[in-house]
Amino acid sequence: MVIESLRVPIVAAPMAGGPSTPELVVAVSNAGGFGQLAAGYLAADAMADQIAATRAATTAPFGMNLFAPGPVAEPAIYAAYLAELGADFPLGTPKHDTDGWADKLDLLVADPVAVVSTTFGCPTAVEVDRLHAVGTEVWVTVTSPAEALIAIDAGADALIAQGAEAGGHRASFLDDPADDAVDPPGLLTLIQLLTAVTDRPIVAAGGIATGAGLAGVLAAGAAAAQLGTALLRCPEAGTNAVHRGAIGSAEPTMLTRAFTGRRARGIRNRFLTEHTATAPAAYPEIHYATAPLRAAGRTAGNPDDVNLWAGQAHSLTAELPAGELISDLYADAKDALRKALSE
Repeated sequence: MVIESLRVPIVAAPMAGGPSTPELVVAVSNAGGFGQLAAGYLAADAMADQIAATRAATTAPFGMNLFAPGPVAEPAIYAAYLAELGADFPLGTPKHDTDGWADKLDLLVADPVAVVSTTFGCPTAVEVDRLHAVGTEVWVTVTSPAEALIAIDAGADALIAQGAEAGGHRASFLDDPADDAVDPPGLLTLIQLLTAVTDRPIVAAGGIATGAGLAGVLAAGAAAAQLGTALLRCPEAGTNAVHRGAIGSAEPTMLTRAFTGRRARGIRNRFLTEHTATAPAAYPEIHYATAPLRAAGRTAGNPDDVNLWAGQAHSLTAELPAGELISDLYADAKDALRKALSE
């Protein structure tokens, strides 16, 4: 398995929308970790271009992440919210799509990568078999033991355990507003719950920004840690300037549907504070509707109108080249484990 071959047990999170560039993937993979590209919001041909660019720059294995399609939200669910926003912000047209799931899967069968990971759901057993047949491992992002069992039944080779601390979208298979009253499990809790029901390798994701954090999840039973927010300040990342400037601040994060209609963790700003309470569960419809206001915020350099996705430990992140960051975190993790085990 890919995880067993890594010199450094660090996986680069696939961050859709720009941050996960071929340059970032190459830097992480060349440093001994495992890089992942993000196909979310890309057309299949653009995804193919990113694969080609990555292959041209490294012989190391890398992965590609796909967004699993979800249910359609009826306009009645989000009409009032769009009316609320429309008085103050430029909006686009809400729409539902599958993010090119079938086309992207076909391309990855024809042009395989080492790993295909999924977010927002699980491939069917037939789809997993197609990827296995071309030598590709399948990693499924899960947020609960129930989701893990679904992924295992489908044939997943590894589980990406996303704790509540993680930045960006919650990867849960269903985004049910009824679950908002229930605290999602933190990462250490989730690792323990998963290791109680499976022996599949676990990649721990959520709030890991230091060597001590990496050491903690490895000690808890994870085979590797997946870092996203920790990489956003790296020069190889395609993080937009407004987002990059907010990472590392003292501002706390919060969960919200305000920008996209799906729960996601971002740095608190005015838009989240004012609109989280009324935002509906309607993804990707709200994502498309708010695209113009987010673009305008980035152009104007206004962080209050931009989705500043970040994990809870973003204030601890460092501004370093990705390869140097990976090496430093691994060295610090080994030091932390030695200190923890010393008598």
